[in-house]
Amino acid sequence: MKSGDVVKILGYKAFNKDFTNRYGFKFEVGKTYSAFGTIKWGQRGNGFHMCANFEDCFRYYDSDNSIIAEVIGFGKTLKNDDEYYGYYDMYVCECLKVVRVIPREEIIMMAKELPEDRLDHLIRTMNLTEEETNEILAINRGNQKIKKAIDYYHYGKKNAYWSD
Repeated sequence: MKSGDVVKILGYKAFNKDFTNRYGFKFEVGKTYSAFGTIKWGQRGNGFHMCANFEDCFRYYDSDNSIIAEVIGFGKTLKNDDEYYGYYDMYVCECLKVVRVIPREEIIMMAKELPEDRLDHLIRTMNLTEEETNEILAINRGNQKIKKAIDYYHYGKKNAYWSD
């Protein structure tokens, strides 16, 4: 895909609990939204932002106060190729359809299937409960990278990355 192509992309978008975005625009499941004008990035950009990976949504929204939805972006689309610590597999689209809300329980189930690098991103950005961290640790028993990430980001063990 070249930047600015007309495409259709299945992805994820975070919203505030009242189903508004960061700019106060209200969304609804099942509806399609269109932006008018030139599609571009940024706070003064134009279009609808979405992530290719659900775990990247938590980089922008607090997991305790947000909703994650499955969305379809289409029309003129720009891909952000400016990678930052593995994030930014993101798009801004001319049109966005909100397909469904993904319940937290399903997010945790999806997390259990993630490859290590993506799970590490989730652990760094999502506020996991004690039960959720235990589930992830049980599935990843023996994986020191995942254990260290949970110890550091959820249990506050500041020396987690410097210990044996």
